Amino acid sequence: MRGISLLLIGLALTSCAAVPPGPERSAAKQRQLDELLAGKVPGPPQSCLPSYRSNDMVVIDEHTIAFRDGSNRTYVTNMRGGCSGLGGTNTLVTRTYGTAELCRGDIGQVVDLMNHFTVGSCVFGDFIPYTRPRR
Repeated sequence: MRGISLLLIGLALTSCAAVPPGPERSAAKQRQLDELLAGKVPGPPQSCLPSYRSNDMVVIDEHTIAFRDGSNRTYVTNMRGGCSGLGGTNTLVTRTYGTAELCRGDIGQVVDLMNHFTVGSCVFGDFIPYTRPRR
């Protein structure tokens, strides 16, 4: 009886520690991300992008956004909670205050370009740099 009690307690503790699975990504979106990161290796997470140009932003899906920095480096961030409604005629609008950097915790607004109104918002996570190794 005591063994069953310990087993049940152990199961309860491990179920609390389990990490929930991330959002599913379509095969086409996964291919797009794989192509952006081909031949690049991940580096340590950074809290801010060293430079930011909105035309270098690539929306993979509602949870993943990449920023191209030339052909040798791409930064990837996972949006906290996702950007519901991102895609189609909706785009992500970011604002920086006092600096040109985009940082973890900054808020992006999902804006409907056809009707010019905000349809949602989301928060940027850490930025993971993927860099092509030097030969």
